[in-house]
Order: sequence, then structure tokens, then C-alpha cells
Amino acid sequence: MIIHRILNNNVVIILDKDDKECVVCGKGIAFKKKIGDSVDSKQVNKVFILKDQSMNEKFKQLLLNIPLEHVKIADEIITLAEERLGKRLNDSLIISLSDHIHTSITRYYDGIEIKNAMLWDIKRFYEDEFEIGMDALDMIEKSFNVRLPDDEAGFIALHIVNASMDESNMEQIIDITRIIQEISNIVKYYFRIEFDINSVYYYRFITHLKFFAQRLILGKIIDDGSSDGLLDVVKVKYHTSYKCVGKINDYIKSKYNYELSLEEQLYLTIHIERMIYKSKR
Repeated sequence: MIIHRILNNNVVIILDKDDKECVVCGKGIAFKKKIGDSVDSKQVNKVFILKDQSMNEKFKQLLLNIPLEHVKIADEIITLAEERLGKRLNDSLIISLSDHIHTSITRYYDGIEIKNAMLWDIKRFYEDEFEIGMDALDMIEKSFNVRLPDDEAGFIALHIVNASMDESNMEQIIDITRIIQEISNIVKYYFRIEFDINSVYYYRFITHLKFFAQRLILGKIIDDGSSDGLLDVVKVKYHTSYKCVGKINDYIKSKYNYELSLEEQLYLTIHIERMIYKSKR
């Protein structure tokens, strides 16, 4: 294995026989190494090959921003999910799940607990995925001595459901894609900005829109009333982004007869603010 690019001491990029990039991970594999040097195969504990080039770029960016251990536990959870469900999940799951686990653990240490208003429905409609999510909490606790709440098992289950979508859901995928495009265009033209599609913040925004579009199609309004006070703070602090969400709400209500709940307005405002701020910076 010859180093093509070094991301950090624990992650390097190599080229396979077809000149496709592979992400190679291992503790200290790049220590005192440079491009062109070989990697000791004994130090390698995981090789990631993402077929989609854009996903590959997002994954590399993610590895620069979160601990490798969070990516490894996400990969173990994905392996468990694929074995239990008897199917291969979308490559993008390693990105979204790693990112979610990282933010969940960070929130835990910050003393912030996010309630999953869909938890009851997830347990009911996605029983297998939720059980995997509960097992994932056990795996996270064993690795990091952190016990995340059951709400997080629900969120993990949703990530798995999202990664399970295939040709059998083509009509739904088309509807979801259209809704994502419509909302993205509203944001794009409201701020008169071109998105950085390789940005982690853009990826989080689009992931959020996927889940929102699924709820819209299913007619599920998510609002447990716990976000009212926080929304009052956010709409003042992120005034422009909140006004953009108002435009989105007007459009969705007009076209789909669906009104964004206060909780949906809150999360959408935060995602838009982070994406736009990072892009402008």
C-alpha cells in the first residue's frame, strides 16, 4: 500500500489497481510518513471503499473533523445491521451514522439531551431497525463508557431505514428527491448563494431534508411541544435563517397542505444557519 495522500496520523488515502481512492485507517499508520511511502499492513485495521466520488470526498472531510473511533463504531453497527436485515445498506450510511454518533456523544458530555418525538412510531413501524439501534447503544457504551438515551436508538434506526431505500421505494425516492430540491432552491435563491456540496454542513442539511420529506409524504407532523422556548431564542439569534424557513413553510403549506411544526422550524433554522454561515466564511 503506497500513500497517495495523508489525512492525519491515523488515516491515509491509497490508490487501488484501478486508480480508485481507498481510505485506509490504523493507529499511527502515517506517523513520520510522507506521500509515496508504503504502509505497514499490520497497522491497518480498516479499509473503506466508497464507490461514489462525492461520498468519498465527504467521508474524507468527516475524518478530518471527528475521532476515528467514532467512525469505527459506526462501521461495526452497519455490519451488524446488514447481517440482521440481510441486505447491503447504502454507502452514505457510514458518513451520516459516524456524524450522528459523534454529535450524540458530544451532546452527552455537554449535558444536552434531544428528545425523539418519533420514538413511539419508530418502535412500532421499524421494529428491527430499532432493535439494532438499541444494540448500537450497548456497543457505544462498551467502547466509550457513555450510555445514550433510547431516543438515540430511534435516531440510529432512522438512519438505517434511510440507507435501506432501494428500487422498491422508487416512487417515494422520486418524491423525496423533488421535495429536497424544492426546499434547497428556496434556500439557494433566498440567500443568493451557491452551496458547497462537499461541505459536511451541506450534507447534514440534506440528510435532515431527507427525513423531513419522508415525514411529509407519510403525513407525520413532529412536535412534542418541548422546543417552543428554544425556538423563541433561535428565531431571534438566527433571524434571517428563520425568515427563510417561513418562506419554506408557506411553500410547503401551499403545495402539500402540510405545515411545519415548531420543532421542524427549529431544526431547519439551525441547519440552514450553520450551512450558510460556514459557506460564507
